[in-house]
Amino acid sequence: MAWLETAVAGYAGIASRLRTRDVVAVDRELRLTVTRAELEAADVMGLTLADPGGGLLPEWTPGAHLDVVLPSGLLRQYSLCGDPDDRTEYRIAVRRLDSGGGGSVEIHGLQAGAQIVTRGPRNAFPFAYPFFARRDIRKVAFIAGGIGITALLPMIRTAAALGIDWSLTYVGRDESTMPFLAELRESPVDRLRLRYGVPAVSDVLANVDAQTSVYFCGPPSFLDDVRDALDTHPHAGFHFERFSAPPVVGGQPFAVRFGRSGGGVDVPADASALAAIRSVLPDVPYSCQQGFCGTCRVDVLEGTVGRRGTSQFLDRSDSMLLCVDRADSDITIDL
Repeated sequence: MAWLETAVAGYAGIASRLRTRDVVAVDRELRLTVTRAELEAADVMGLTLADPGGGLLPEWTPGAHLDVVLPSGLLRQYSLCGDPDDRTEYRIAVRRLDSGGGGSVEIHGLQAGAQIVTRGPRNAFPFAYPFFARRDIRKVAFIAGGIGITALLPMIRTAAALGIDWSLTYVGRDESTMPFLAELRESPVDRLRLRYGVPAVSDVLANVDAQTSVYFCGPPSFLDDVRDALDTHPHAGFHFERFSAPPVVGGQPFAVRFGRSGGGVDVPADASALAAIRSVLPDVPYSCQQGFCGTCRVDVLEGTVGRRGTSQFLDRSDSMLLCVDRADSDITIDL
């Protein structure tokens, strides 16, 4: 897709969709057909999904993801990396991780013609510029680690179309592992910085100043390094999406009792209830590990929940999100 073709879509159609929104309930379920399945890089499978009847798909905004129900029944979230203006198809790209819980392995086994069930899209990582941002913001710096480029790619296209002063630092093991390089290299040469291996954080932040808003998506260790450096580095806002559960900060230990099956488990101060429960009930359902998808939600039979999720529609006093919520004291849940 040429950058010029994206730019001529115009400002108004894009800007109308950039306002930040809460992560809201999505009850629509779509059965989509895989129309294309091709490797985008080493171990990165790109899928194009379309309505089997040729209908238009629900609209979405940069940063959005799609809930995908895999053939095994696993539910996983994948960033939409296509064009929000093209409602005839969705695009996702998934790196295969043999030790990652099975979702990526199933994605890599799909072929053109396969049908999958999806939910959404919804957006927990919106591209807020230029709305609800500081007035002094002049630039946007995108930082992608590996497959994190999928979440940022629609934002980059939008920034280019709007004439925003943007830059991308794209980090990967080597070029063979970095999807969408060919498209990104169509951008002006001064916009793209490629880095390999583990670059110095000072180099990654070289384009960031007090008037720069930073958007990051990448591995947790890389995120931690960048965030720590930004604590003492001038910037105009840090927006990020992580690949895994956030660390537990300021937690207190508590005990979980299983009201239906009997037994229970102690939850340490530095672990999530989900992690503790999976040590004794490994088949308990989960997906996003960040408090917005609702897959791990359980009913609370006794006790009080300390709410840490991000979605108002999941905020019920009689339920608990095992991946992020904690209990104020010992608790009994419907497991």
